[in-house]
Amino acid sequence: MAKLIIVDDEKSIRAALRDILEYEGYDVDEAKDGEEGLDMISRTTYDVALCDIKMPKMDGLELLLKANEMGTNAQFVMISAFGNVDNAVEATKRGAFDFITKPPDLNRLLITVRNAIEHAKLVQETKTLKKQIYKINEIVGESEPIRRVKDTINRVAPTEARVLITGANGAGKEMVAKQIHEKGNRANMPLVEVNCAAIPGELIESELFGHEKGAFTGASAKRTGKFEQADGGTLFLDEIGDMSLSAQAKVLRALQESKITRVGGDKEVKVNVRVIAATNKDLRQEIANGNFREDLFHRLSVIVIHVPPLAERRSDIILLANKFLHDIAREYGSPVKNLTQPAMAYLQSLPWTGNVRELRNVVERLVIMCGDDITLEDVKLYA
Repeated sequence: MAKLIIVDDEKSIRAALRDILEYEGYDVDEAKDGEEGLDMISRTTYDVALCDIKMPKMDGLELLLKANEMGTNAQFVMISAFGNVDNAVEATKRGAFDFITKPPDLNRLLITVRNAIEHAKLVQETKTLKKQIYKINEIVGESEPIRRVKDTINRVAPTEARVLITGANGAGKEMVAKQIHEKGNRANMPLVEVNCAAIPGELIESELFGHEKGAFTGASAKRTGKFEQADGGTLFLDEIGDMSLSAQAKVLRALQESKITRVGGDKEVKVNVRVIAATNKDLRQEIANGNFREDLFHRLSVIVIHVPPLAERRSDIILLANKFLHDIAREYGSPVKNLTQPAMAYLQSLPWTGNVRELRNVVERLVIMCGDDITLEDVKLYA
């Protein structure tokens, strides 16, 4: 049964709304002002809050703001006799689900409440999925190098500092970027990824900044770039060492001024993004070779996180292999297979030039090709 709260300083309004909503089968509480409403919302989980705007002690908009700061899942439907556009706009800006005027139309009220309950369910499902994704992106390992990486992530994630992630291919740079985003203040906004090495040099600027219609041959429509798509969230520039110098100059300007200009356009577009970059190259050497801008390097490397290769964290291999066994079993819908002790020891002795990515591929191959117990002979054959 959905649980609702009515926050209104008029007792007659509360009673009328309660009668209607309880008749529809909802569990309903009441609060006579914003302060009482906030106290109840802090102690009880509600699906929907029907909230008056003009109230003593604490008005509805302030209650909405404070409730959102507490992280409530309740969807706020603002109700007011002052049904002007400014109130509706302000309520929406602060996160209200909807805005209706007094006296409320009964049909509209019930439809709005039903829609708000459905939205609350979707919000909760999204949070659950994010927790599952967060677990998938969890950095596994207890070795000292990985402990340092985790500690740095925890320190830097809540800030707005730009981060440069270095490390070999397959070491887990992308996972570090995702952890920074998911633990940061922008976690509810987009994380937009760009693989700079996979995009041809002549297209990278269009990919990052977008383009106007007719900007070049084939530009048949206006296109929004990755900077705009990440507005309010995080932009992850993977393999930034492969970016062209002309694109580097534009990225530097975007970081300096928080503005971009689409290819073929002259209008500046404001963007608010946190940039995380990653590379498998030695950027200082690239600077010396004239392939990377030193000023961009210093803009990106406020914090540098080096992800160690798997060969430098061999004590983590068993933890990683077991995680992959469980992940792959879940993906395939099959029982979890077991690695014997000799098989584990042999895995720890391998060079792992492809790092964590290579280990994951090997474990998946073993799951597909071997029986319930994966032996030393299996690993020698398929690793």
